[in-house]
Amino acid sequence: MKITPNLSPNFSSKIRSKSNIKFIIIHYTGMQSEIESIKRLKNPKFKVSCHYLINRKGKITQLVKDKNIAWHAGKSKWKNFTNLNKKSLGIELVNKGHEFGYQKFSNHQIKSLLKLCKYLKNKYKINKENFLGHSDIAPLRKNDPGEKFPWKRLSASNFGKWYNKNSKIIWPNKKVRTLLFFKNLQKLGYRYFNPYKRSKNDKKIIKSFQQHYRPKNVTGKIDEKTYEISHFLTH
Repeated sequence: MKITPNLSPNFSSKIRSKSNIKFIIIHYTGMQSEIESIKRLKNPKFKVSCHYLINRKGKITQLVKDKNIAWHAGKSKWKNFTNLNKKSLGIELVNKGHEFGYQKFSNHQIKSLLKLCKYLKNKYKINKENFLGHSDIAPLRKNDPGEKFPWKRLSASNFGKWYNKNSKIIWPNKKVRTLLFFKNLQKLGYRYFNPYKRSKNDKKIIKSFQQHYRPKNVTGKIDEKTYEISHFLTH
């Protein structure tokens, strides 16, 4: 696996130990082109960066060394972790994103991503459940990598959690179903909501979950299938 260095000045001065790297966070660039994306990730003015970028042809570029904290996750939460930059490696996939014409990720990209994930998982002993999308950890702000990202394919290679229909399911009424759904999400690691209290942000949380686990039906509504998936993931 070839990795080409093209280092960015955008990272924190503190060096971290290998044991501090616990998550891989996957993003899309969300810009018009690869050139524009790299320019931004290297420009001190924007204060954003990532560790790796994979272009449409599958070329892997390293912008920040693993031991350095890149600025890719921003304000974020997962389980008991906040501001995941400190504990993660960020991988950007070149894709115009929802704003500029969201594309299917290329097969070359995903093949390279799988190789890179395998290398990083082994090197840092990363738990398979800790491969997440930006929208999982920052659902109120972010949509990436979005519903076209093949999470099921990644999970088949042991990167990321997926569900099996392996437990009995009780169908509660709609009100109870909403409560149980959010309790399931809380158990998975999602944050920015209160399971017992509804909020205008709930729709964003539901959409984030659906982009990851129910990509053909990103409605922001808890239908039976969405609830069912949350149950299978946590039981």
